[in-house]
This record gives sequence, structure tokens and C-alpha cells, in this order.
Amino acid sequence: MKLTIHFYTLDFKWGINLKKNISYKSILAVFLLIYIGIIIFFNNITADKVFSESENRRLEQTPNFSISQVVDGRYTTNYEKYISNQFPMRDFWIGIKSSMEKLMGKKENNGIYLGKDGYLLEKFNKPKMEELESKVDKINRFALNIPDKSIYFMLIPSGAEILKDKLPNYAPNDSQLEIIETTKKSLSDKIDFVDIYKILSHHKEDYIYYKTDHHWTTDGAYLAYNDLMKAMGIIPNGSEYFERTVVSDNFYGSLYSKSGFRNIKPDDLVIYKTKIYEGIEVEYVEEGKNSNSLYTMKNLDKKDKYTVFLDSNHPYIKIKTNFKEDKKLLIIKDSFANSFIPFLTGHFSEIHVIDPRYYIEDMVDLIKRENIDNILILYSVDTFLKI
Repeated sequence: MKLTIHFYTLDFKWGINLKKNISYKSILAVFLLIYIGIIIFFNNITADKVFSESENRRLEQTPNFSISQVVDGRYTTNYEKYISNQFPMRDFWIGIKSSMEKLMGKKENNGIYLGKDGYLLEKFNKPKMEELESKVDKINRFALNIPDKSIYFMLIPSGAEILKDKLPNYAPNDSQLEIIETTKKSLSDKIDFVDIYKILSHHKEDYIYYKTDHHWTTDGAYLAYNDLMKAMGIIPNGSEYFERTVVSDNFYGSLYSKSGFRNIKPDDLVIYKTKIYEGIEVEYVEEGKNSNSLYTMKNLDKKDKYTVFLDSNHPYIKIKTNFKEDKKLLIIKDSFANSFIPFLTGHFSEIHVIDPRYYIEDMVDLIKRENIDNILILYSVDTFLKI
């Protein structure tokens, strides 16, 4: 009798637990259905976003339906991406996620470190030495084709190198100085290497790199301009020659977009305008458009405000000034040069700007056709290793 009662008790308790489990699962299922319904509802009543300002990228749009894409799984994959990209209040939830990760002590995301003093710094991985040798050999072979020209080479370290003291403790990050020194030693004697590492390191406590972007600031570019002028035997223009103006105090750059870290203070964006009229004419050759300014001020209304400098990257830009001497300069460059070029207009009558990532014609032919005297090759370490 006692044993039977014991079994009845067990059966009774088991039945209660079973009912509780079923009840919990039912409640969870209802909440899940409500949650999915809310997502579908908001996705239907709100227009899909084409571009994410905070991430600086295009967002996935509604995928085209077809039987073949359903069968091979592409439709499901693309629809998942679409839902993820068009999630209601996406930016809000990204901000919540970022805040929680910061509270949990996370210091790296997508190869970007959350450094000290609000700096975002991109992790650098050094290449194989044969890859670097291949890049340098390409530059040396280019120099052989223009033996009567003056060639200068400038390699720009990133913020993660110069501001390495601001990296999180024990954060792995390879040295760029080794890359710079190896390149310097391997270049042809025909090429004058402009070493800006020392001047940037000396001013590392100054605001010479953006906190949310991978570029140097205009102040950092000005330091490098002074070193280039000395290498060329030209007296640089002092700060009194320029009017330094903060054109935006709300600049969130490429590292902010890439990292996913939020609740970070924005950068100031500064331009240097000459106080003396230089009669600037800017021709965007491939696009067939012209301007009388080095700055595209309307781009300050965009997410990527760095494009205020020369309207971002273009295959070929031709700049004319009213400089009296017939001196021409060709700059082979990446985007670091965009904020650097305005300092050079007081020293050359023409500045030809080539971005080899987009320019497909022969640069030697251009040099000969335009009768260019001086060539500056200007790359960040990261871009140089990718060209």
C-alpha cells in the first residue's frame, strides 16, 4: 500500500512537471510567433533601406524569387541576409550589442582594436617577404623606364604603428617599421625615399591620425608635406600661408563603419585653404567634369566626409595652378594623398594625380606626353602591399 501510494505520488508529480513543460513551451512558442509577426509587420510597413550610413555600405534588398534558387538554397541564404540587413531598428540593436561587448571587455572586432583614448586602430599582419620584394621590384622597374626624371617615394605607416601605445594591452600587431626599412633599402638609387616615420612618431601625441578612420588627419599630412619639400630642395609654406578650418565636428570614418563599435566620439575634419589665390582648376579627366576647388564641400553632408578632399578617388585628376614656373608633378597614390595634395599647389604649375587601382593606361606614356619633371609615389603601407 505504501509502495503504491509512492508510485501514485511520482506519477502525479511527473504529470504536473509535464504540464509545466508543455505550458512553458507553449508560452515560448507564442512569444516567438509574436516576435516573428512584429518583424514581418515592420518590414512590410517600412521601406527597405538601400544604404547604411553608420556602416557605410549598401544593404541587401529583397531577393528575386525563382524555383531554381529555392532548390539550390540561394534564395534562403539571400533572404536571411535580407532580413539581417533590414532588421527593424537595426542601428539601435547594433549600438546595444556594441555597448554590451564593451562592458564585457571586448577590445577587437573585424580586425579593429578599440584602443585607448577612443582610438580605433586596425590590426596589421606583415606579408611574406617575397611578396614585399615583388612590390618593390615593380617600383624599381617603373623607375628604369623614366631615367631622366626625379622620383620620390613616401610610405605612410598607419595609426596602429605610430600610436601603438594606444593599442589594448597585449594586442597582437606586427611592426610596419620593418616593412618601411626593408623597402627603403631595396629601392633603386634612382628613387629618393622620403622617410616620414620619425616626424610622425615625434608628433604622436598630437592629433595626426583620426580616431574613427584609417587616414592621417590634415595636420598629419602637413608634417609629411614639410619633409617632402625638404627632400625636393623646396622651402615649404609655413602655417601662416594657410587658413586652417574645422569643416565638420561629426566625422565617423572607415574604422567606425568596419568595426561595429558604437558610442564613440566623432572626429573633427579640417581643411587647409591657402590665403593667397592660386587660380586652381581641377579636371576629373575620366569623368569629364571640372571644378575650381580642391574641396567638394557638399560631401560633408555624406557619411564618408573624407571625400571632401578631391571628391574621393578617381583614375586621373589634372590640377592647374597659377604658379609662375613651369614645374609639373605626377602623384601616383592612394587615398592618403587626397588631403596631402592641397599643400603642393603653391609649388607646381600642374599636378597630375593617378590612382593605379583605377587607371588602366600606361603611366610612362602619360609622363612623356605631359612632359612631367617630378614623380611622387605615395602609399600607405597597407595599400602598397595590396597593389
